[in-house]
Amino acid sequence: MAVTRRIGSTRHKYAIRFHKDDALATDDCRKLNDTHRRSPQTRAMTTVLTSTDMAHLRRCLELAAEALADGDGPFGSVLADSDGNALHEGRNRETSTGDPTAHPEFELARWAAMNLDPEACAGATVYTSGEHCPMCSAAQGWAGVGRVVYIASSAQLTQWRAGWGAGESPVRALPIQEVAPAIDVVGPVPELVEEIRALHQAAAGA
Repeated sequence: MAVTRRIGSTRHKYAIRFHKDDALATDDCRKLNDTHRRSPQTRAMTTVLTSTDMAHLRRCLELAAEALADGDGPFGSVLADSDGNALHEGRNRETSTGDPTAHPEFELARWAAMNLDPEACAGATVYTSGEHCPMCSAAQGWAGVGRVVYIASSAQLTQWRAGWGAGESPVRALPIQEVAPAIDVVGPVPELVEEIRALHQAAAGA
């Protein structure tokens, strides 16, 4: 199992081991692609996720399923404050709005920038069904939101889609910390990877 994280806040309950080689959590995604290298700001360590973390991630799955049902990509995100209280949530709306930038992570970064002070932004977390694209990573970096927890990595999604014969993304997949190195990053979360994979497989018609 692989989870990448910078040294930062500590949470306790669901233990996830961090491996130096960034081996992926699922059997069909054991190797990272060349663009998903481990950031120089990260190091091998062990961390844990709380029941609150997991609850927010499960809400992300629900939002992703809602997006898929409406014909959008299966992506969902939740913004929570430093105490774990949900502040705002969003889901992908690219197809339904005709706006290719209508990503939930981008929406939450903008909301945080407009509604939270810098200290609150720094203590907040974006929970999301999939690792940010570079646009969303940059938005969160500029907004100053301090932490992200994602279920599946961009490398995993890229490999899944390639296996299903789905089209490539117009934007290169990059690890969040290559775009916004100050963000504290946790992911993938093996317990939930298969659930989001199933949603993406349905979206791809595979």
